[in-house]
This record gives sequence, structure tokens and C-alpha cells, in this order.
Amino acid sequence: MTAKDSYIGPLIMENKVVTKKILAENGFAVPDSGEYHSVEAALRDYPIFAGKGIVVKPKSTNYGLGISIFKDGASFENYEKAIHMAFEEDEDVLVEDYLSGTEYRFFVIGNETKAVLLRVPANVVGDGSLTIRQLVEEKNKDSLRGKNHRTPLALIGTGELEKLTIQGQGYTFDSIPPAGETVRLRDNSNISTGGDSIDVTDQMHDSYKMLAVQMAAALGVAVCGVDIIIPDHLVPASQAEPNYGVIEANFNPAMLIHIYPYQGKSRRLTMEILRLLFPEMQLEEE
Repeated sequence: MTAKDSYIGPLIMENKVVTKKILAENGFAVPDSGEYHSVEAALRDYPIFAGKGIVVKPKSTNYGLGISIFKDGASFENYEKAIHMAFEEDEDVLVEDYLSGTEYRFFVIGNETKAVLLRVPANVVGDGSLTIRQLVEEKNKDSLRGKNHRTPLALIGTGELEKLTIQGQGYTFDSIPPAGETVRLRDNSNISTGGDSIDVTDQMHDSYKMLAVQMAAALGVAVCGVDIIIPDHLVPASQAEPNYGVIEANFNPAMLIHIYPYQGKSRRLTMEILRLLFPEMQLEEE
């Protein structure tokens, strides 16, 4: 949030239901979802979601907290666990249709998308000798990884969500994956839950960059992060036959992950913010 934004903007983006409603009313593609105020109500509706891909997430949290993703549907046992984990983070929970494709973070400043990040869910790559737990420990030695959102990348966890995710791939933390095998520890791609950040600003089709700017304008904000699922980032965006889906917008998008990506070009967004706020300074382009 900056001096160019009104206070209502963050309040809108903090509520995922309101964000989706506004975007949908402005013609943007959003996933269908159900909103629940109690565990019992969510569990009663399990038959509606059985057998199809879903995302269970708190209504008003950031950093990927309490999110569970079931690409091929969830057993009642796993659905129940996901509902309980989501309610631990918020008093309201969403069960949303899963959108296939790749998730990208668009950083909008003013009337431009200044950076686009491919966020890869927390993962390790097997070497044929180390267990998954040991591979996590090795990857967490990277100096860019740390705790409490103070570093460009976050430590990969080994909690209940990670346990559920690797179980779905037939592994436990003591399993030794084959050399070259990628094992996901999360399905959500948040950097704050151990994901990898890859800059793809120059590779992303311009139509999606403009789409993100239009979404920010619909929400009435000058600076925000927009998370969009895109099956093929080289194929132009289509509104007539939507080939994308926006899943949320963020009023406090982290600049650090764009400045120090895991892979790719660094984007100095701090200077872009200063140019927006203080145009009279006429800061030179780098």
C-alpha cells in the first residue's frame, strides 16, 4: 500500500471473496468457490467436491498459510484435515475449483507490470542417496533462505502439509527418491512456504501483463501483486474464451523475491516505486 492507494484497496484484497466478486463483475475469469463459516458446514458439502480438483484455503490470509491443493480430488480424510488446517488460520474458509496451469505473480506499479515471477512450489531433487528429509536440510542451507519473511526465499518445512503432499506421491520423509526425481513438498507455490522464484518478465506475453494492470485498476489500486494461473504464457490472453484464471491479489506484494530471485534477472522494483511516488525527482532509468 502506498500514498497513491486508498485504504479501501487493502481491505478489498484482504478478503478473497470480495476480490473475486469485483474482478468477476469486471469481466475477469475467476474460479468458482464455496464459502464456509464452520467446519461442520464444510464437511457436509464434501460430496459436492468429491472426485474433482479443489483448493482449500482461508478467506483472509497471506503467505500461503493453511492452503491445501488437491489436483485430482481429495479423500474425505484428507479433505477433513485440510478444512481443519484452514480454520486454524481464519474463521472463514473457501473451497475453490482447482485451475490447471502455472501460477505467476505479476507486480503492478501504476499502469505497468514491472515484473513477473514464476513461483515453483517447495521441492527437492533426488540424488539417489539422500532421504527427502536430508535433501530438505541441504536445500535449506542456501543463504537466501530464512525465517519470518526476512529473506528472499523461505525455509522448506517438514510439517503436516508437507507430509500430506509427499504421501500423495508415494513417499515419506525417510524415502530416498531416485536421482533426478523432483519431489514436491507443497502444492501451493508461495515463496513464503519454501517455493523457488524464477523471473520470467521478458518471456511473458504482453497481453497478460496488460491484463494484470487492468485487474489492479478494477480494484482501484496503484501497486499490487496479482496471481494468475496460465496454461501457456506464450499464447495471448483471451477474454472471449478465457485461457487464464486470477486467484487473488495482494496489497503487500514482496519486492524482495523479484530483486533476489532464485533464478533469472533481478528487478529493482524499489526504484520503480520511488518513480511512482516522486515523479518530480526525475530519477534516471538504469
